[in-house]
Order: sequence, then C-alpha cells, then structure tokens
Amino acid sequence: MTGQDRSVEEDQTDAEARRARGEFVRGVSAFRHAIGEPDFPPEPGRYHLFVALNCPWCHRVTLARAVLGLTESITMDVAFPNRTDENDPAGPDLWHFAPDRAASLTGAPLPECTAETATGQGHRLVRDIYAAEGSNEKSVPILYDKRAGRIVSNESAEIIRMLDRHAAALGTTLPDDERPELYPHGPETAELRAEIDSLNADIYRDINNGAYKAGFSSDQAVYAAAFEAYFDRLNELEARLASDNRPYLTGDRFTEADLRLFPTLFRHDPVYYLRMKLNGARILDLPHLWRWLCRVHALPGVAASGSLVHCRQGYFGRSWNGVVPLGPRVPMPYPEIYDRPELADPAS
Repeated sequence: MTGQDRSVEEDQTDAEARRARGEFVRGVSAFRHAIGEPDFPPEPGRYHLFVALNCPWCHRVTLARAVLGLTESITMDVAFPNRTDENDPAGPDLWHFAPDRAASLTGAPLPECTAETATGQGHRLVRDIYAAEGSNEKSVPILYDKRAGRIVSNESAEIIRMLDRHAAALGTTLPDDERPELYPHGPETAELRAEIDSLNADIYRDINNGAYKAGFSSDQAVYAAAFEAYFDRLNELEARLASDNRPYLTGDRFTEADLRLFPTLFRHDPVYYLRMKLNGARILDLPHLWRWLCRVHALPGVAASGSLVHCRQGYFGRSWNGVVPLGPRVPMPYPEIYDRPELADPAS
C-alpha cells in the first residue's frame, strides 16, 4: 500500500496529543505482507486465521472467509471475547485462547472459543504469536502461514481483499457463478471499484471507526462530532438505498463495501446503541438499511460468521462493572430479529 488509504487506517498526525485530549485514535497494523507474494503463495490448507468474534475488524475477515467459500481451506482459532484482567499472571488487556473460560453472560464456556492450533506451540496469548517474530503487537485478526510459520498480515481490510482475489487458488468450495467478487478486477469494472473505494473511505471514517470515536472518547465535543458524523452517514446510506430501492450499496451485487458496513450495523441495535452511546436511532428505525441488514444476514454463511453472544460479552463484559445487558427484546430478540425485514414497515 502506497501512501495512506483512508479506508484502511486513520491519520496518525499528532496521535498522542489527540489521545491525551480524549480522542480515540486507532493505531496502524505493522504486518502488511500479502498472499500472492513469492513467500506466500496461494495454496489450499496453507493459511490460518486468529480472530475474536466480538471484534468488528475480525468480523470482516470471518465474513469474507464465509461468503467466499473458504471455511474448509482456511482454518481458524477463536479467542475469548474478554481479554485478560489484572489477575492474570501475564497482565491485563491481552487477547487469549481460553476455551474453558466461562462467560458471565451464559455462565458457561463459549462453544466457538478454541485453543491455539496453528503454530505448533499451543500459545495461550495472541501476543506470543507476535513475539515469536520479534513484534510487541497484540491485536487480532491475524492471517498466519502455517507452512512458513509466519504472520502474513494483521490488517483486516487487506486480508479480505487478498482472500477475494485468490479465492479460487486458496481452495474455495463455491463455483465461480455462486461466489461474489467483492472487489471486481478488470478495466470494465473500474468505475465500480472507484465507487467501492469511495464508500469504503466514508464508511470506515464515519461508521466503522466512527463508532469507536464516539464510544471511547472522553471528550464531549469529540464524542458529539463522531455521533453526528455517524448518523449523518447512516442517513446518507439510507437515502442511497431508497433512491432506486437497490438491494446493495452499489446496486444489484454484494461487494466489499457491503461487507465492510455489515459488522458495525450488525452490532448497532443490541450493543452500540447503548455501549457506544449511539442512541440517535436504531437501524430498525431506518427501513431501507434495516432491510439491507436482514438481506446481508440471510446470505449463505453470514449468520455463522459472527456472534452477538460474543459481542455482548466482549463489549459489556469489560465495562466498569462487567454486567452484560440481556436485551433488547422488543419487538423481538437479536439476532433472531434479522430474519424479519418487514419489521421496518411501521404497519408491521
């Protein structure tokens, strides 16, 4: 990647000073190799993902893996949704693999959580996967090369694009005519790519990262600006979908722009409305976006690629008292409500 892609990472100008003033500033991922480089050829069974299902950046990657038909050829480990606390011998705030840890929300271990299975070392902590390569990073997702024993990338936006580009060589189980092309290639789709790039930049700034700008700010003015930008962008996307009743953001086809929007909107009503102080409206109050959300949720593989149990546990389980809200339950529980696109109609 040359220069700074505003749909991938945040401007780091005066980052520490901005953080000191109460602004949330996301850091920059350091591992930026790509499948297709000489050291990382696209081969079935070679690659592995380390993710946390509550993390929206990981959700992008699990979505791509699912909709591209790569669940059988790219293996995956799932961290516990809450990081370590101050009582952990390694210290607090570390992603860890803890398949036996009970979630406070359910009182039992979460069946999706796994041990670490890709490195041959059985690491408990994600940071140890990085430490093996001399890095002090500790984030997820990670795309890992099992054959070389190396991290390929920890930048979600770039991972989903390389999975899309190399899906066939990586061992997709979907035939070409059933597999979406998230970021089409070729001169005939140049205009569509430009549209996707523009949407990605706006969605990343105001919605994906904007939710964190609002929820994790300690400055009222910074929060207010992020809040307004978030809902202004939602209203713009609502109008975009309403203008010609299009099924997806760019028209009739599901693209990378839809995939990148979905994790935030999936979390909005049951988590972000409260946890991120984004209580200006529910997605359910925006009928075209609601029907879009239900439409994407119904695509093959999408529902299984995320978990609201992990989201609730991850976001609220690390709040000041660790208590996880049980709702919303009206008009019905989430995620079951995503099977009801007609609920956006006031007459329903």
